[in-house]
Amino acid sequence: MQLGVYSFGSTARDPENGTVATTAQATRNLLEAITLAEEVGLDYFGIGEHHTAEMPASSAATILAGAATRTRRIRLGSAVTVLSTDDPVRVYQQFATLDALSDGRAEITAGRGSSTESFPLFGHDLADYDRLYAEKLDLLLAIDAGDPVTWSGTTRSPLDHAVIVPRPDRGSLPIWLGTGGNPGSSIRAGRAGLPISYGIIGGQPARFAALADLYRRAAEQESVPTEQVRISVATPGFVGTDGPAARDLWWTEWNRMMTGIGQQRGFAPPSRQAYDHDTAPGGALFVGSPDEVAERILVLHGQMGHMRQFFQVDLGHLPQRDFLRTIELLGTAVKPLVDAELGPEPAVLPA
Repeated sequence: MQLGVYSFGSTARDPENGTVATTAQATRNLLEAITLAEEVGLDYFGIGEHHTAEMPASSAATILAGAATRTRRIRLGSAVTVLSTDDPVRVYQQFATLDALSDGRAEITAGRGSSTESFPLFGHDLADYDRLYAEKLDLLLAIDAGDPVTWSGTTRSPLDHAVIVPRPDRGSLPIWLGTGGNPGSSIRAGRAGLPISYGIIGGQPARFAALADLYRRAAEQESVPTEQVRISVATPGFVGTDGPAARDLWWTEWNRMMTGIGQQRGFAPPSRQAYDHDTAPGGALFVGSPDEVAERILVLHGQMGHMRQFFQVDLGHLPQRDFLRTIELLGTAVKPLVDAELGPEPAVLPA
């Protein structure tokens, strides 16, 4: 089982004076976090594309390229790339460049994204949500299949024997399909032979077991090689040496973030009762002591059979020291417990 972390680049609060980091400092904080993640033995670090003052990681490939020069082993990916509002040619070039700088450790997770700020920012109509994603995913996969690329659609100008560089040394990039639980996405990924990444941010993770089965059946029907059928799971999470104290500390940041999102989208702020339910066994928030979090990973693995789980830790204005402490505990305390039961997953996977 691979374990890792993902981030949207949250602006950390200084616990001494209460000031909130600038968006530039939030970017530098990510490099510190990725470096530590490798040092403590984690397998993966992902950066999710966002475009807000609170979550300013708008250029994942650039940040990850900086991290590539500081690390040697950890895999570096997007979590997710909002493909609907980006140019697949540029996405591929950026991540192929990252792959070259990291000696083959780059991954793309292509998704629709959970927020819509990028649509007006880049001049796209939200009404074209599904069409943009379907066509741009098709183009991204065509580029990955090799040069030259000939493609046409309705969302951008056609390509006629276009040469797109650089190319990965291995010939292609690992491209995951990211989804929040749409059954059609599971079928699409299975039929295409793509690995799938489920973002589970609420409810009961066990319900995703049915989607994982749907994904595997779709892949089997298309005779997809077993080694291409891979599942990862992204969840919110926080680890402390003491479970109740960890849940109390992280509640402040979870409540802050969800209250802000609720004000934007028109839903009520979370209650502490709901939070306690979601941080209990069977909930979507993996918050607690190393023993508690490891046990919940193992239970979910028994239900879904996933090969990677990675956690969003730094939400709200969580202080950087608490973010780093969770990364340390994930690598030095949680991962050994999981590996003792399941065995370590190879850090480098085939494309």
